Amino acid sequence: MIEATLCFPLRGDPTRAVEPDPEVLLIEKRRGLGEGWYNGPGGKCEPGETPRECAIRETREEVGLEVRDLEKAGELTFRLDGETHTFCHVYRTRSFTGEPTSSEEAHPEWVSVEDVPYDQMWEDDRLWLPGILEGNTAVGEFRFEGGEPLDEADFVDHDLEWNVSF
Repeated sequence: MIEATLCFPLRGDPTRAVEPDPEVLLIEKRRGLGEGWYNGPGGKCEPGETPRECAIRETREEVGLEVRDLEKAGELTFRLDGETHTFCHVYRTRSFTGEPTSSEEAHPEWVSVEDVPYDQMWEDDRLWLPGILEGNTAVGEFRFEGGEPLDEADFVDHDLEWNVSF
């Protein structure tokens, strides 16, 4: 089983006239699992690293942002052919410094929360990401079939629980 993270930096405030349109930083993956698809910065936890430390490191490595004050927003289990494939810790934050820059692994883009390109993302993202971006928390299990690699398997079912405490 892979333990991984996703981090969703957010900016903008719908209550302020200056920045009325909230945006989320997404990356277009340039290599590896999900290549060519959009997601949040993140990746596999290294031995001895906490999920929070992983999310901070991966965001720095992939897009050059220094994130802080991470809020745990989700725990997602991805099952492939009946076996747990990945357990993912999801974070969001409005606290960061730096400007996102492209790397060999990812091309970052600020995207309006209302215009997230779900048709260019994992099929399950449309089920949990909108709620996470609205400030909710979630625990979910997403089941895929069809063998490795996961990004070529078929999404078949899910369970999702909202507003859990972490």
